[in-house]
Amino acid sequence: MIERYTLPRMGAVWTPKRKYETWLQVELAVCEAREETGEVPGGVARRVKRKVVLDPVRIEEIERITKHDVIAFLESVAEQAGPPARHLHVGLTSSDVLDTGLAIQLVEAVGIILEDLDALLKVLRDQAFEHRKTMMVGRSHGIHGEPISLGFKFAIWFEEFTRQRRRLIAAGEDMAVGKLSGAMGTFAHLLPRTEKMTCAKLGLKPAPVSNQVVQRDRHAAFVGTLALIAASIEKVATEIRHLQRTEVLEAEEYFSAGQKGSSAMPHKRNPVGSENLCGLARVIRANSLAALENVALWHERDISHSSVERIIIPDSTILLDYMLVRLTQLLKNLVVYPERMLKNLNLTGGLVYSQRVLLALVDRGMERKAAYEAVQRNAMEAWEWQGDFCDLVSQDPLISKTLTPAEIKACFEPEWYVRHLDEVYRRVFGSKAVPPKTTRARKSKTRP
Repeated sequence: MIERYTLPRMGAVWTPKRKYETWLQVELAVCEAREETGEVPGGVARRVKRKVVLDPVRIEEIERITKHDVIAFLESVAEQAGPPARHLHVGLTSSDVLDTGLAIQLVEAVGIILEDLDALLKVLRDQAFEHRKTMMVGRSHGIHGEPISLGFKFAIWFEEFTRQRRRLIAAGEDMAVGKLSGAMGTFAHLLPRTEKMTCAKLGLKPAPVSNQVVQRDRHAAFVGTLALIAASIEKVATEIRHLQRTEVLEAEEYFSAGQKGSSAMPHKRNPVGSENLCGLARVIRANSLAALENVALWHERDISHSSVERIIIPDSTILLDYMLVRLTQLLKNLVVYPERMLKNLNLTGGLVYSQRVLLALVDRGMERKAAYEAVQRNAMEAWEWQGDFCDLVSQDPLISKTLTPAEIKACFEPEWYVRHLDEVYRRVFGSKAVPPKTTRARKSKTRP
């Protein structure tokens, strides 16, 4: 279901045909700029464009002989365009075409990923408001801490992916540069203004300075940003995996009719989507290391980066597109069990309220060390003997002479812990922070 509308969309950016189309765009844009400067007769680029129909199969046939992809591309164009093709590739080197064409493809890829992020952010926002008051226990070190709400967790994820969106825009802008400065980058055979004019036609900025290639720190930063987004996806997926554990079971991935979890155990309902996402994040993270290795090239350029980028850039963008769409669907259809959350919140007999009892004692004048020891003494007894913490605290002579029964009881109200959520939501979602209309596909269920 996901693959049907995700992979072809991003995959189309990285087909051989699309690559050759961007190369032709670059060559024609340079030719048009040179027409405007009077170096080439008017109308040459238009005639070439009219005659040429890109044929990846033919280009690959020529490349088997030339052992050079750009030369094979140019020869294929010349076969169709005839004499006007002599005005193409004048003053350029292969990397002028490769790097500038790649920038066009990356701008397209960024646009798709931004759409994915926007769809994910909408679901995160919807869930944050849907579960604004769905109480659950917060955990640190995997151990029960204090009450939070599920909506609070979604708000944290929303804000994180908002930051990731800003990072992607910045990384995309950093990659949206063209380079048309020749074999060593010195404009020996092409005017700097021609580069500027060409980049403007292509919707790019000229790299301020380059040697034979656009410098690869840009590419490393871009793939690194993809890895950061994948890491955030992994973070959410890891949380879902934990919440779906049998012992926890506060939420789980939607399990469709006819779905199977195990070839051996018919009862299994596994968090396979989240596990897939965690695994794929490792691939993009590994690709970011390869991108870093590409930064250091010999002198003005070697070719060691090229083979790596032909794999890691298409793969990373396609994978991230897939991951974002899959996570969006997973969270949209997430099955939530509020009753199980309350059951787990109360699992330790009120121990999660220990800090509030501690601070109430301090607020009433007790020395903090003595207050801590008094609360911990009762907490450890409740932990080891599974007693009710509130009862133990109420019966403790030191505590009961400092706090009234009503004051002790007030310490065990879970809603007190989320009383500032309105302010948090205003910070995250803006000053209005009005719950949007939601159309959640999967509703909360009761879990025994």
